[in-house]
Amino acid sequence: MFRLSVVDHVRLNFDRTSQNYTVHAQAAERLAVLTSRVRIGVLVLLAVTAAAAVTSLIESGRPFQIAAAVAALLAFGAHASYLAVGLEGRVDAHRACAHRLWLICDRYRSLLGEIEDGLLDRASILQRRDELSAQVHAAYDQSFALDQQAYESVRQPPENGSRDPDSSQESRDEILPPSLQSDGDTHRGQDPVPH
Repeated sequence: MFRLSVVDHVRLNFDRTSQNYTVHAQAAERLAVLTSRVRIGVLVLLAVTAAAAVTSLIESGRPFQIAAAVAALLAFGAHASYLAVGLEGRVDAHRACAHRLWLICDRYRSLLGEIEDGLLDRASILQRRDELSAQVHAAYDQSFALDQQAYESVRQPPENGSRDPDSSQESRDEILPPSLQSDGDTHRGQDPVPH
Protein backbone atom coordinates (compact mmCIF):
# COMPACT_ATOMS: atom_id res chain seq x y z
CA MET A 1 0.00 0.00 0.00
CA PHE A 2 1.18 3.52 -0.79
CA ARG A 3 2.04 5.65 2.24
CA LEU A 4 2.78 9.34 2.30
CA SER A 5 3.75 11.03 5.53
CA VAL A 6 3.13 14.68 6.29
CA VAL A 7 6.84 15.38 5.89
CA ASP A 8 6.87 13.60 2.52
CA HIS A 9 3.94 15.77 1.48
CA VAL A 10 5.79 18.91 2.56
CA ARG A 11 8.85 17.76 0.60
CA LEU A 12 6.75 17.07 -2.51
CA ASN A 13 5.10 20.49 -2.27
CA PHE A 14 8.48 22.11 -1.80
CA ASP A 15 9.89 20.27 -4.80
CA ARG A 16 6.96 21.28 -7.01
CA THR A 17 7.17 24.90 -5.84
CA SER A 18 10.90 25.02 -6.56
CA GLN A 19 10.30 23.54 -10.02
CA ASN A 20 7.65 26.18 -10.71
CA TYR A 21 10.04 28.88 -9.50
CA THR A 22 12.63 27.63 -12.00
CA VAL A 23 10.07 27.58 -14.81
CA HIS A 24 9.02 31.17 -14.18
CA ALA A 25 12.57 32.44 -13.70
CA GLN A 26 13.65 30.80 -16.98
CA ALA A 27 10.59 32.12 -18.81
CA ALA A 28 11.27 35.64 -17.54
CA GLU A 29 14.90 35.41 -18.66
CA ARG A 30 13.98 34.01 -22.08
CA LEU A 31 11.37 36.71 -22.67
CA ALA A 32 13.72 39.46 -21.41
CA VAL A 33 16.35 38.37 -23.95
CA LEU A 34 13.70 38.31 -26.70
CA THR A 35 12.53 41.79 -25.66
CA SER A 36 16.08 43.13 -25.90
CA ARG A 37 16.58 41.57 -29.32
CA VAL A 38 13.33 43.04 -30.65
CA ARG A 39 14.25 46.50 -29.32
CA ILE A 40 17.70 46.30 -30.93
CA GLY A 41 16.12 45.13 -34.20
CA VAL A 42 13.70 48.08 -34.21
CA LEU A 43 16.59 50.48 -33.50
CA VAL A 44 18.61 49.00 -36.38
CA LEU A 45 15.64 49.39 -38.73
CA LEU A 46 15.18 53.01 -37.59
CA ALA A 47 18.90 53.68 -38.16
CA VAL A 48 18.61 52.21 -41.68
CA THR A 49 15.54 54.39 -42.28
CA ALA A 50 17.36 57.52 -41.12
CA ALA A 51 20.46 56.71 -43.19
CA ALA A 52 18.40 56.03 -46.30
CA ALA A 53 16.38 59.22 -45.80
CA VAL A 54 19.50 61.36 -45.35
CA THR A 55 21.14 59.71 -48.37
CA SER A 56 18.05 60.37 -50.49
CA LEU A 57 18.28 64.07 -49.54
CA ILE A 58 21.97 64.30 -50.47
CA GLU A 59 21.84 62.23 -53.63
CA SER A 60 18.83 62.11 -55.80
CA GLY A 61 17.69 58.66 -56.58
CA ARG A 62 14.63 56.57 -56.22
CA PRO A 63 16.35 53.51 -54.63
CA PHE A 64 17.21 55.49 -51.46
CA GLN A 65 13.64 56.75 -51.14
CA ILE A 66 12.30 53.23 -51.55
CA ALA A 67 14.83 51.88 -49.02
CA ALA A 68 13.80 54.56 -46.51
CA ALA A 69 10.11 53.77 -46.98
CA VAL A 70 10.61 49.98 -46.70
CA ALA A 71 12.82 50.30 -43.61
CA ALA A 72 10.32 52.67 -41.97
CA LEU A 73 7.48 50.26 -42.73
CA LEU A 74 9.45 47.33 -41.31
CA ALA A 75 10.37 49.31 -38.18
CA PHE A 76 6.75 50.30 -37.66
CA GLY A 77 5.55 46.72 -38.15
CA ALA A 78 8.14 45.31 -35.75
CA HIS A 79 7.33 47.89 -33.08
CA ALA A 80 3.58 47.40 -33.49
CA SER A 81 4.00 43.62 -33.16
CA TYR A 82 6.19 44.11 -30.09
CA LEU A 83 3.52 46.27 -28.45
CA ALA A 84 0.68 43.94 -29.46
CA VAL A 85 2.35 40.85 -28.00
CA GLY A 86 3.15 42.65 -24.75
CA LEU A 87 6.48 41.03 -23.99
CA GLU A 88 7.30 43.45 -21.17
CA GLY A 89 4.10 42.56 -19.33
CA ARG A 90 4.92 38.88 -19.65
CA VAL A 91 8.44 39.41 -18.34
CA ASP A 92 7.08 41.33 -15.35
CA ALA A 93 4.42 38.69 -14.64
CA HIS A 94 6.93 35.82 -14.71
CA ARG A 95 9.46 37.74 -12.61
CA ALA A 96 6.85 38.65 -10.01
CA CYS A 97 5.60 35.07 -9.81
CA ALA A 98 9.16 33.70 -9.57
CA HIS A 99 9.91 36.16 -6.78
CA ARG A 100 6.85 35.09 -4.78
CA LEU A 101 7.64 31.41 -5.35
CA TRP A 102 11.25 31.92 -4.22
CA LEU A 103 10.03 33.39 -0.93
CA ILE A 104 7.68 30.45 -0.47
CA CYS A 105 10.52 28.00 -1.22
CA ASP A 106 12.53 29.68 1.51
CA ARG A 107 9.62 29.18 3.91
CA TYR A 108 9.41 25.51 2.90
CA ARG A 109 13.15 25.10 3.60
CA SER A 110 12.64 26.73 6.98
CA LEU A 111 9.72 24.41 7.78
CA LEU A 112 11.69 21.33 6.77
CA GLY A 113 14.63 22.45 8.89
CA GLU A 114 12.38 23.01 11.90
CA ILE A 115 10.80 19.60 11.38
CA GLU A 116 14.22 17.97 11.15
CA ASP A 117 15.30 19.69 14.39
CA GLY A 118 12.10 18.54 16.13
CA LEU A 119 10.98 22.08 16.95
CA LEU A 120 7.37 21.63 15.79
CA ASP A 121 4.53 19.42 16.87
CA ARG A 122 2.18 17.70 14.40
CA ALA A 123 -0.53 20.39 14.60
CA SER A 124 1.98 23.16 13.88
CA ILE A 125 3.41 21.23 10.94
CA LEU A 126 -0.04 20.70 9.45
CA GLN A 127 -0.97 24.34 9.94
CA ARG A 128 2.23 25.63 8.34
CA ARG A 129 1.93 23.16 5.46
CA ASP A 130 -1.60 24.37 4.75
CA GLU A 131 -0.53 28.02 4.99
CA LEU A 132 2.30 27.42 2.53
CA SER A 133 -0.05 25.63 0.13
CA ALA A 134 -2.40 28.61 0.28
CA GLN A 135 0.52 30.98 -0.37
CA VAL A 136 1.53 28.97 -3.44
CA HIS A 137 -2.01 29.23 -4.79
CA ALA A 138 -2.07 32.96 -3.99
CA ALA A 139 1.15 33.40 -5.99
CA TYR A 140 -0.85 32.45 -9.08
CA ASP A 141 -3.65 34.95 -8.46
CA GLN A 142 -2.12 37.15 -11.11
CA SER A 143 -3.11 36.20 -14.61
CA PHE A 144 -0.91 34.96 -17.42
CA ALA A 145 -3.65 35.59 -19.95
CA LEU A 146 -1.53 36.21 -23.03
CA ASP A 147 1.15 33.70 -22.10
CA GLN A 148 -1.07 31.01 -20.55
CA GLN A 149 -0.47 28.43 -23.25
CA ALA A 150 3.31 28.93 -23.14
CA TYR A 151 3.24 28.88 -19.34
CA GLU A 152 1.33 25.59 -19.26
CA SER A 153 3.61 24.03 -21.88
CA VAL A 154 6.73 24.61 -19.77
CA ARG A 155 5.06 23.82 -16.45
CA GLN A 156 3.79 20.38 -17.45
CA PRO A 157 6.15 17.40 -17.86
CA PRO A 158 7.05 16.45 -21.43
CA GLU A 159 4.58 14.29 -23.34
CA ASN A 160 7.13 11.58 -24.05
CA GLY A 161 7.81 11.14 -20.34
CA SER A 162 11.53 11.77 -20.74
CA ARG A 163 11.90 13.54 -17.40
CA ASP A 164 14.63 11.69 -15.59
CA PRO A 165 13.60 10.88 -12.00
CA ASP A 166 17.24 10.63 -10.90
CA SER A 167 18.05 14.12 -12.16
CA SER A 168 14.90 15.44 -10.46
CA GLN A 169 16.06 13.89 -7.20
CA GLU A 170 19.54 15.31 -7.71
CA SER A 171 18.17 18.80 -8.33
CA ARG A 172 15.96 18.47 -5.26
CA ASP A 173 18.97 17.44 -3.19
CA GLU A 174 20.89 20.48 -4.44
CA ILE A 175 18.44 22.88 -2.78
CA LEU A 176 17.92 20.92 0.42
CA PRO A 177 20.26 21.14 3.39
CA PRO A 178 22.50 18.05 3.71
CA SER A 179 20.50 16.68 6.64
CA LEU A 180 17.33 16.62 4.51
CA GLN A 181 18.78 15.19 1.32
CA SER A 182 17.48 11.83 0.24
CA ASP A 183 19.50 8.71 0.64
CA GLY A 184 17.70 6.89 -2.15
CA ASP A 185 14.89 5.74 0.14
CA THR A 186 11.60 7.56 -0.23
CA HIS A 187 10.62 6.86 3.39
CA ARG A 188 13.20 7.94 5.89
CA GLY A 189 13.46 5.72 8.92
CA GLN A 190 13.45 8.55 11.46
CA ASP A 191 10.48 10.59 10.31
CA PRO A 192 9.83 13.12 13.10
CA VAL A 193 6.11 13.28 12.32
CA PRO A 194 4.07 10.11 12.92
CA HIS A 195 2.04 8.74 10.01
